Amino acid sequence: MDATFLELFGLLAGAITSISFIPQLYKGYATKKLDDVSYFMFLILASGMALWVIYGTLKSSLAIIITNSFGIACSFVIVLMKKRYS
Repeated sequence: MDATFLELFGLLAGAITSISFIPQLYKGYATKKLDDVSYFMFLILASGMALWVIYGTLKSSLAIIITNSFGIACSFVIVLMKKRYS
């Protein structure tokens, strides 16, 4: 398969996965209630994504780097919102 196609496929897959953060971000911002959100889960998730960013950097995969960096940012925002609103 063409490398460009694979990279675009990876970007699409990562984008769809990363969009899953949007409902939680929106709900947390709208309700200002994140009591049921676990700090630990988002910290573990962000740690795993950081390892994916390192892996993507070593593999020179922009899809892995971009989508996991977005996930880390979303996790960080959710943790900050929880801290602020809890």
